Formats: sequence, C-alpha cells, structure tokens
Amino acid sequence: MDLFDTPAEERPRGEQTSIPLAERMRPETLDEFVGQEKLVAPGAALRQLIESDALVSIILWGPPGSGKTTLASIIARMTRCRFSSMSAVTTSIKDVKVLMEAARMALDRLSQRTILFIDEIHRFNKAQQDAFLPFVEEGAVVLVGATTENPSFSLISALLSRCRIFVLEALDEDALVRIMRSAIADDRRGLGAQRVDAPDDVLRRIAELSDGDARRALNLLGLAVQTTEPDADGALVLSQEVMGQVLQRQHLVYDKTGEEHFNLISAFHKSMRSSDAQAAAYWAMRMLASGEDPLYVARRMIRFASEDVGNADPQALSIALAARESFTILGSPEGELALLQCAVYLATAPKSNALYAAQGKLRDEIRKSGSLPVPMHIRNAPTRLMKDLGYGKGYQYDHDHEGGFAGQDCLPDGLSGKEFYKPIEVGFEREIARRMEWWEKQRKRRGDGEK
Repeated sequence: MDLFDTPAEERPRGEQTSIPLAERMRPETLDEFVGQEKLVAPGAALRQLIESDALVSIILWGPPGSGKTTLASIIARMTRCRFSSMSAVTTSIKDVKVLMEAARMALDRLSQRTILFIDEIHRFNKAQQDAFLPFVEEGAVVLVGATTENPSFSLISALLSRCRIFVLEALDEDALVRIMRSAIADDRRGLGAQRVDAPDDVLRRIAELSDGDARRALNLLGLAVQTTEPDADGALVLSQEVMGQVLQRQHLVYDKTGEEHFNLISAFHKSMRSSDAQAAAYWAMRMLASGEDPLYVARRMIRFASEDVGNADPQALSIALAARESFTILGSPEGELALLQCAVYLATAPKSNALYAAQGKLRDEIRKSGSLPVPMHIRNAPTRLMKDLGYGKGYQYDHDHEGGFAGQDCLPDGLSGKEFYKPIEVGFEREIARRMEWWEKQRKRRGDGEK
C-alpha cells in the first residue's frame, strides 16, 4: 500500500483507534501545519511551489518529527501529478528502476509528471542514487527526498546539484503544545471524544522531553491518555504522577552514526579546548545519557590529551588512560564518574598543540624529502659485513661523555638544524623548552670544541 493511500479519517472508526495518534493527527493542509513558518507561511517559497503545483526536485532536511513526511502527504493531496512514495529502508534498486520506468512512460504517453517521495533518502547507497538520477535530469520524476542527515554527506553531488534544499528545524515547545492542544480538541481524528483534561504544565513537560519531535509528543500524549483512569465525572485528567509513569526515561535526540553524533563530539572537544569545564562536563554527560558508547568518549579524551594538552601537562594522557581503565573495570553508571573527572581535568589543564603541529610538519617533510638514508654513525651493525661497510662508524656512546651527552647529530643529511617541535611557554612545556634550549647549547659547545 502507498504511504498516503488511505487517510486516517477515512478508515473505519475501530481501525482508526488502533492507529497512533501522531498518524491520525497528520495535517491535511498547509494551513493546519504548525511550525516551519519560514517554509510554509503565506508567500514562502516552498508554499508557493506546492500551491501552484509547480514543484521542482527538493530535499527536506530536518530532525525527526519536524514535518518532512507531513509535507509530502500534503503535496500528495494537492498535486495534479502522479504521486508515488517509497522508503529507502525497504526499497531495492530493482524497485527503483521499475518505478522510474513507469514514470517515464507516464511522461511520454500522458505528458504527466511523477512526484516521487523517498523517505530516509540518505539510506540509499551511491548505486541506488545513480539509478534515478537520469530520470530526475530529464524531468520524468520530481524528487521529494526526506532526510535527517546532512545532504552534503549523504547524497551524491550530481543529485544534490539538481535539488533545492529546504531545512526544517526542531519544533519549539510552544509549537508542540499547540499541536497537542489541537489533538485534544479534535473529535474526528484526535482525543476530543474522550474528554481529556491536560494542564499546561503536563503538556509543557511532554514538549520538553520530546526534543522538538511532534510525533514523539503526540504519541506520548496518547500513551498518557491510555494509562489514565477516568475520574468520577468520566474525565481523563492528566497529572504529573501519570507522566512520571509514562516518561520513565528521557529520550534524547542522538544518532551515533549521523550528524548529531559529530555535532555533540565536536561540542565536547571544543569545550575542553576552550577550558570550559562546565560545558565539557555537560556535553560528556549529554552523550552518555543519550546512549553513546562510554569507551568512545574515553577514546576521544585520550586523543585530546595528546592533541590539545600535549606536553603542557604530560599527566593528562595518564589520567585519560586511567579514566578509560576505570570505566572498563566499573562499567556504567559508576565508571561514568571517572570519565567526567577526566573531562574536567582536561578542560582545566594548560593547552598546547605543539606536538600536533609538529606531527603535520614531520609528515610534510617526509612527503617532500622521501626515504632519506639513516646516517651511518647511528645505524646498528650486528654483522661483520655491516661493520666493514661503515655501519655504526663514528657513533659516540653518550654515557661515555661528560654529562652523558655526546652532542652528535641524529637527523638525516640535509635536515640538520631543522625544527619540527616548538614547545610554547605554557604549563610544563615551558620546562621542556628550557631543557631543549639547554641541550642545544651543549650541542653547539661540543661542536665548537671539536673544531
């Protein structure tokens, strides 16, 4: 059955009640659509395209429950074009080709365009996207794709260049409350026949825990109604106690493989780099509460300890490793405290990216100069032949010299004197810089003494 074949209100009453409230309350017109005013308000670009039935290929990009599928259903109702839909989760490349050929025939024989709605289009691989690209190019198909993922990362560039991108935002609390109030009052598709009494604080609580997702808000409302006993007057009064039973756990928006994953880890990393302990602790806990693998958080902190703290505080790496080990031993939730401890330590530690910068310089030098030979004097010479060839000749055993230092040069020929690692005047790197300067003076003194 097509996704939009049978509207909920046209189904038998008994069948309607088995349909989730969010599906029953899906808006039927743009005037019923709540939120996304910049896209669907009178005069907005997307609204004009829909109302004039002059739609071009578009991508609707937004978080779950922001209205992508609802806009597609409204387009299906309003268009004079053929309308087909598919889900990238269940559709094979063979299905795509069959539908594309049908669209081409409709255009050739009936001069009728086909609007194709593809839900979760980001799940189509490159081959599947390539399969319908020619039909989009020739105009047989007007594509309406819905995605929660950044199209720049999930769609091929050829397809992306032929589509207009419309960005939908997570709905704010006021919009979610309006949507729920509408469902409570609607006696045709919603809860109007059940005499639901929902105080504003309860609806605000549902909206707060729905993370801008209208579908989640409506389904939580429906579940709350189902678990509420009628009072003496037959009314269903929703209370905070009932909501406490329904909302056992806050469901945070988080996709461990999608853009939100990278948004949160970026926020965490940059908060530590900005030495903001409060924000670092918040983002760490936000990821953990959302279901992120705690060991992934630990690995990111180990990386941070070297990349952003480095030798400004050499102890940071040991603490990051200890936090990971602590979590491995304790598990959740006890071990999460060690991760938070580490996040705060790293945020407040002195920062230096001198080692990270040195790594880039070293890579560039090696790429440029290639495999320079190891100087003969520091080559190992385990065999007679290698000694005869000069391996190890002239090597000075540092411990045989004053101060345990011979001052010999160990870089390949042509690189002598080059600087890759430059410690900065922060934290322990001040001491490292002082030591490096001292050793360099000793090296020059030994060199001058040999002349």
